[in-house]
Amino acid sequence: MSLLRFLLPFLVLTAGVQAAEAPGPSRFYAAVSMTKAQKNSPTPLDSGLYLRAADGQWANFGPRILGVAGLAVSPVNSDVMLLASSDGVVRTPDGGRTWRKVTGWEVADVRSIVFDRHNPSLVYAATAWGPLRSIDGGETWQLAHQGLAKFYCQTILADSAHAGRVLLGTEDGVYVSVNGAALWQRAKFPAVSVLRLAQSAAEPKFILAGTQGRGAWLSHDGGASWNATDPGSASANLYAVAVSPRTAAQLAVGGWGIGVRVSADGGKTWADRSAGLPVRNVFVLAFDPDVKGRLWASTFEEGSYYSDDLGFTWQNGGLYGAYGFDYIFVPPAR
Repeated sequence: MSLLRFLLPFLVLTAGVQAAEAPGPSRFYAAVSMTKAQKNSPTPLDSGLYLRAADGQWANFGPRILGVAGLAVSPVNSDVMLLASSDGVVRTPDGGRTWRKVTGWEVADVRSIVFDRHNPSLVYAATAWGPLRSIDGGETWQLAHQGLAKFYCQTILADSAHAGRVLLGTEDGVYVSVNGAALWQRAKFPAVSVLRLAQSAAEPKFILAGTQGRGAWLSHDGGASWNATDPGSASANLYAVAVSPRTAAQLAVGGWGIGVRVSADGGKTWADRSAGLPVRNVFVLAFDPDVKGRLWASTFEEGSYYSDDLGFTWQNGGLYGAYGFDYIFVPPAR
């Protein structure tokens, strides 16, 4: 018997095991409101969270509530999911089969929500009335205002490199906490409203911020200090910022009237990549973790689009009529 014939069954078995263990694609959610053709209904049947299927179709997911601004999924149990909404935080412990509001009447206008990947019991949320923290995986919530000069905030980020380190975008710039949002300290950032934060998965010290009226800002030290970037959008309201999960060299920013602007060299130079989009009003940007180089953009009421060449060309990705709030990619369970 030849060596190849002897080894063949083992090679086939090994290949089968590797294929079975290979993780699948991320679950891709979009938080939107269908404002262009809003249906008259006592419940918002066409707004909320949408899940994208493998064939590119989008379907409603989760409870039918207005103003779903974002989604957070526990890094240790993907069945535990939290919705940030205009009506508070809504939680499911069973992958979306049942949902329950876990904040009181006094909590409203939740804009962003995120788990601490190093300690999943810690969860943070940004609201129009100030930040919140949970120490029990999102079951209960407390105010987290200590150290802030102003409370209004729209974006919050749990540092992927350090447990308990959190960045908060407020109307008074960026604040940083090193103890799980128990106490905040102001970073070296202008006293302007920060609309969106994004951290590089490849280089965690690299963080991009979009502001109201002051354009884009970059940090190379984990958010302690910042410098302005992209003169082409220096006075724009930037509602969307994104950093490629594969490299901190690829960046994107977007906003009202500014369209999409990208950098392929870590923010040294920027270019307008709005040609091919139906409108220059962009509220969400995200790089696809499963498709190398793919950039997603949510345009105001004209649908989602994606580009595989850093915005030189765009393809229709569905969700026509949507006012987008966020894109969320949930990695497969391992």
